[in-house]
Amino acid sequence: MARQARHGNIIAGLDVGTTKICAVVGEVMEGELEIRGVSTSTSNGLRKGVVVNIESTVESIKNAVKKAESVTGFEINAMYVGIAGGHIKGFDSYGAVGIRGKEVAYIDVERVIDSAKAVHVPLDREVLHVIPTGYILDGLNSIKDPVGMIGERLEANVYIITGAVTLVQNLLKCCEKAGIDVIDIVFEPLASAEAVLTDEEKELGVAIVDIGGGTTDIILYKDGWLRHTSVFAIGGNHFTNDLAVGLRVSISEAERIKKAFGYVTPSMANDLEEIEIVQEGQARRIVRRCLTEIIQPRAEELLDLIKGEFMSCSGYDIASTGVVLTGGCSLLQGLDKMAEAVLGLPVRIGVPKAKRGCRDIINNPIYATGVGLVLHGLEDEASRVFYPDAFTAIFGKMKDWVNGIFR
Repeated sequence: MARQARHGNIIAGLDVGTTKICAVVGEVMEGELEIRGVSTSTSNGLRKGVVVNIESTVESIKNAVKKAESVTGFEINAMYVGIAGGHIKGFDSYGAVGIRGKEVAYIDVERVIDSAKAVHVPLDREVLHVIPTGYILDGLNSIKDPVGMIGERLEANVYIITGAVTLVQNLLKCCEKAGIDVIDIVFEPLASAEAVLTDEEKELGVAIVDIGGGTTDIILYKDGWLRHTSVFAIGGNHFTNDLAVGLRVSISEAERIKKAFGYVTPSMANDLEEIEIVQEGQARRIVRRCLTEIIQPRAEELLDLIKGEFMSCSGYDIASTGVVLTGGCSLLQGLDKMAEAVLGLPVRIGVPKAKRGCRDIINNPIYATGVGLVLHGLEDEASRVFYPDAFTAIFGKMKDWVNGIFR
């Protein structure tokens, strides 16, 4: 009998992307997480990170989950699900509570976070995450864990991430129709960051740039805390579409060409090298350097947007250790080198960290979000021991809305 991924030591993550659906299954073995299997299926029904066709998305999710069940032997009926899209926004908030000279307890931390998130959120927005970005106790700044300390007044800075209610509900509905119980919904670059960044990078200051099929997501960390998020509605699909138009080939052929032969800088080109492409059913040969003339302008546009975002949010002051590129489009040859030149910062390609299980398979940035969702699930199980009410309040309300509207 297949084992269930809803209970016990099994944790499953579902990356619902514009170009692919990725399911990652992990198992906690001897206190450590072991990735048991991964699967992908073509994503149909999403555009720029959001659901535009319910039935197509449901079928894509079912395909990925079915493959994951076949690979692992687990019955998967509950998952941590990623969400992305330009509708995701973040802002800073602040809260404070009295301690009255007592020792700070977990309930006090929960109270101060509740105070910080007690802000007006428009009716068309839903809170996805309330992330602490620093505690203050009696004027003492930069406290990471105030529990056990004694003081009179506890303050908290938090970063609140919200999404459009209807778009969140549509994703939840797709998962429900696919037979998946959504344990938690997670902003995808947060998951990617957990998979590819080191604690030292987060402490010293780093930017993660997750370039997916439909969007590019940026998160900045400093002193171990999240400092900023942003989303651009540009991703790998734009490169593919440019190639399809420029070469007059199908989207599928353009995607193949991009992955097999694409690169972003002319210096990498051999003027004499030719490649074969299929145009209207007929094979023909072109000089590979032609691809650069199509890809380079889009890469420059994307990197200029990232540079502008860094300049507007003090990103250069924050990301002292550099930039970590991840997501499928980060594999585009030469993009990391161009990013170093444009951004003026060290750049590396981020792949998921894994001590056990499927390391050779997941050693690829396309699995960063999926692996990160499983890691989030591992942390989530522990955090709900201390904050069960907070979890129920935030996510339970979303599920109630979906059940009430779509039942």
